[in-house]
Amino acid sequence: MGPFDYMLAILALLIIAGALIYTYKVGRQTSASPSEMDSEISEKVQEHYVLRNPIFVACIVGAVLILLYIGYVALTTSW
Repeated sequence: MGPFDYMLAILALLIIAGALIYTYKVGRQTSASPSEMDSEISEKVQEHYVLRNPIFVACIVGAVLILLYIGYVALTTSW
């Protein structure tokens, strides 16, 4: 794995971390603001708001896949 690959891996991880932080902040702001238009949210979703949010799940799955790929390339490349 060359220096360019490391830079891309670090950039991808920074993008994923930024997306997670931004999504978490937006989700907290949205749940804190009262609105008369919204319907009732089920108790299961209220208890596990992070796991029920598809954006969080997509970012977590993406981060795991990137880390697995980085590990695979690092182990299969001859040094």
